[in-house]
Amino acid sequence: MKPRVLIAPAPLKEIEPVYGPTITGAGFEMVYPTRNVQMTEAELLDQLPGCAASLAGSEPYTRAVIAAAAAKGLKVIARAGVGYDGVDLDAATDHGVVVTFAPGTNQDAVAEHTFTLILALAKNLISQHNLIKQGQWPRRANLPLRGKTLGVVGLGRIGKAVALRGKAFLMDVVAYEPYPDQAFVAEQGIPLLSFEEVLSRSDWVTLHLPMLPESRQCINRRTLGLMKSTAFLINTSRGGVVNEPDLYAALKNRQIAGAGLDVFEEEPPGDNPLLGLDNVVLTAHTAGVDLQSRNDMARVAAEAIAKLLSGEWPAAWVVNPKVQGAFVAR
Repeated sequence: MKPRVLIAPAPLKEIEPVYGPTITGAGFEMVYPTRNVQMTEAELLDQLPGCAASLAGSEPYTRAVIAAAAAKGLKVIARAGVGYDGVDLDAATDHGVVVTFAPGTNQDAVAEHTFTLILALAKNLISQHNLIKQGQWPRRANLPLRGKTLGVVGLGRIGKAVALRGKAFLMDVVAYEPYPDQAFVAEQGIPLLSFEEVLSRSDWVTLHLPMLPESRQCINRRTLGLMKSTAFLINTSRGGVVNEPDLYAALKNRQIAGAGLDVFEEEPPGDNPLLGLDNVVLTAHTAGVDLQSRNDMARVAAEAIAKLLSGEWPAAWVVNPKVQGAFVAR
């Protein structure tokens, strides 16, 4: 019997020709979830044990899931994405499971989506669309981007892609980044400021931070209070970097002008009060997934599985390298 690989994001079955030959060519059998929705912890506990690897989406790889699956042969969790906060890395390392991600595959998709949200807010797109459909003709002056300050919080791959697009829109770009690419900031002439300075100086603040203890709810009542009343907040990173009740209060009281949100603390967001505001544009955690990035992320995840289970070590893709000494491919 061939070792099995769970293709956890069920919609990826539609693009099986992109990644499937890599997995089957390495001698593995692919299996898919029983439902075409994001898998729950209970479903992972039921379907992941017995699989050698998971080509993973945003499912909850908790300690309980990893322990149960590792006991039945799980070796690899390969994220088809660049974030991995849904995976308990300590648990994976404790159980000898390698976790990988797919860096360099979706920064342009996120950057384009970031500017979709910015433009929708600046040009009053949603309101115009709805009113015109109601028979109205709401002509009014909208906001320019040229000459405005774009504050990029987090100048990694995605932040740099966003900064370049800000430059193309003739915006003044400033950034906060504790570990900057000095060659990039010098070449692009981007001032590096403190987090607080970026918030206070920017007309548009866009968040591109990983979900770390130090970044959790860094946007909160205090930091929102540093922003201009005419400023907008964009979040295409992780919902947990924003304190949602504090953001709701700031938006409702017009302490800031508006927000564009692709991510939430809880997804789907349910009856989150942010959904009832008219100065917010919302999307469903889709910033990083367009047709090209989806294919690229799935392909890299499949390659990571094939390499690891054949004894290779793709160091640039591994996010818990401490497990290498305990990892056994087969």
